[in-house]
Amino acid sequence: MYYVIYNVLLVLAFPIIIGLLLTKKRSQRGLWCRLGAVPVELRNLQKPVIWIHAVSLGEVATIVPLLQAMKQQYPQWPLVVSTVTETGREVVINRLEGVAVHCYAPVDFWWAVDRYIRILQPRLFILVESEFWPNLLKNLQWHRVPICLVNGRISSRSFARYRWVSGMMTQVLSCLDLALMQSEHDAERIGHLGVKPNAIHVTGNMKVDQGLEQGQAVNAHTPVSFRALFTSHAGEVMIVAGSTHPQEEECILDAYRQVIAQHPQAVLVMAPRHIERVAKLEQVIRQYGFSCIRRSHLVQDAGDRAVSHGPRVIVLDTRGELAFVYREACVTFVGGTLVPVGGHNLLEPAQWGRPVLFGPYVDHCRDIAGRLLGAGGGIQIKNQGDLTFQLVRLIAHPSEAEEMGQRALEMVRAHRGVVTRNLQWINQLLEKDNSALFSLSAKESSSHKSQEVLR
Repeated sequence: MYYVIYNVLLVLAFPIIIGLLLTKKRSQRGLWCRLGAVPVELRNLQKPVIWIHAVSLGEVATIVPLLQAMKQQYPQWPLVVSTVTETGREVVINRLEGVAVHCYAPVDFWWAVDRYIRILQPRLFILVESEFWPNLLKNLQWHRVPICLVNGRISSRSFARYRWVSGMMTQVLSCLDLALMQSEHDAERIGHLGVKPNAIHVTGNMKVDQGLEQGQAVNAHTPVSFRALFTSHAGEVMIVAGSTHPQEEECILDAYRQVIAQHPQAVLVMAPRHIERVAKLEQVIRQYGFSCIRRSHLVQDAGDRAVSHGPRVIVLDTRGELAFVYREACVTFVGGTLVPVGGHNLLEPAQWGRPVLFGPYVDHCRDIAGRLLGAGGGIQIKNQGDLTFQLVRLIAHPSEAEEMGQRALEMVRAHRGVVTRNLQWINQLLEKDNSALFSLSAKESSSHKSQEVLR
């Protein structure tokens, strides 16, 4: 009954869904593919495949180490990564070349997901974090495709929404054969929502293993020295504010204005969460009276490096570089935490041994925030005044900032190995499924022979 209601509502909402996809720049490309038109390159892949769904940039970046390990372990099965956004596609192309093939995820219309499943013939479906699409999961189950959730999390806001439709969610989540969760809290929540207890395991947050892959890639993929590019002399220090949102950006700029009154050698680097907002952010920065430089306008060893002296704000208007820019900071701030968004990746600066500041809104990363605070590698600020105080203090005491960063790094190192644990559970799922397929095949063969005897 739930699925009937869901699909009726989905059909009625068809014009609205198409309109939303057309109005969002990051979702426009691949529209026909999202409606069920499977690209030729996917049709030509060797079958079966392992299908991984990873919405956008953050989710794809998280699973890079896992997919690299899976490529080595299962070379016989092509890896297909579906995303919803263009930024997700770019991460697949840039960081998973030769490892995985990209496709746009079909919208959750029954005919679209069924077409993808029939053509891709997935041997395994892996879902990243919290994208629970009813038709997709039920259709996969109907085709007897094992379904695994990795890096699973259930935010407080999502949990409250899911409870309103608990009957539907129980049917949807009962499709999961394996749920590998980030924390005990996430495990409890997904258990309450209907996942079988023996399918739930806490393996940790795979973002702690991202540093391994990024450390190996730093020379191959980021030949630019960001410190040489962003600063004019050794005395300058960098404050990096990453994944920022409107309103909290004003708080950061207010704090920076007060910081440079005491530390004029400080350079602020801001990376908006959504790159299409760069022009608006640039306008706000200039309203504050600061010199503003886009990273894309800076070229290594160029003689005209725009404004190269004095207080200034550099806007990171490129994709895939933030994690490496954090490496050059004396102190970092992670956005989505001073506004009720829920927070972004606190581990990116921590994995380089940098002190991490973040605000009170950390629902999406509560477990990591707690670990950083417990280790002394992070500070939770309350407001703009608190942010100013901590920035001024840490710039004035570089040895304290360094020590704090080392504690953040030690916390990351202590919790690594999540990719290995996840891979072990995935292996068990595939082995179990192989046994089930063999048993089913044997029963069908036996039934066929019995029918032959009867004839």
